[in-house]
Amino acid sequence: MKKFTLNLKKCVFILVCLAFCVFSGFDLPEENTVFIQNMLTKYYDKEGQNQEIKRYEINVTNTGFCRYRRVYTNGKEEYFAFNLSRFKTMDYYGTSTKGDLYLRTKNDDVIIQTRNDSKGEIDSMGTYVVIPLKNIDVAELNALAENFKKINQTLLASSK
Repeated sequence: MKKFTLNLKKCVFILVCLAFCVFSGFDLPEENTVFIQNMLTKYYDKEGQNQEIKRYEINVTNTGFCRYRRVYTNGKEEYFAFNLSRFKTMDYYGTSTKGDLYLRTKNDDVIIQTRNDSKGEIDSMGTYVVIPLKNIDVAELNALAENFKKINQTLLASSK
């Protein structure tokens, strides 16, 4: 009986270790979306706009959407959204102290909505979203690009 109990304990221990190794080796899509949202929020340049911004929101959801909303002090709102499965490439124009991040999509996949504008409310489609960033270095930009690629590949693989 003691031998059986000892063998059972060994088997349970090996199975627990195996399960830990299997589940710890995979990147969850939630980790990529949280990383992207944290990076964009951390390095966002609120002063890098033509007009003064009252508030902004950047959301990267687990379902694969990237949403960016700006509200100006005059009441004008701009809203940009796209599905991360349509993400194509990321470009950064500027220096490490200040620049613009271009998130490009494959086609006209970016939803652009403008409200409370003197020119009227405008709904259109675009191919990129521009997010102003500040104080970001090359390594962080590379990590951001890598996480965008990972989440894009995960979403493309899950949609097949």
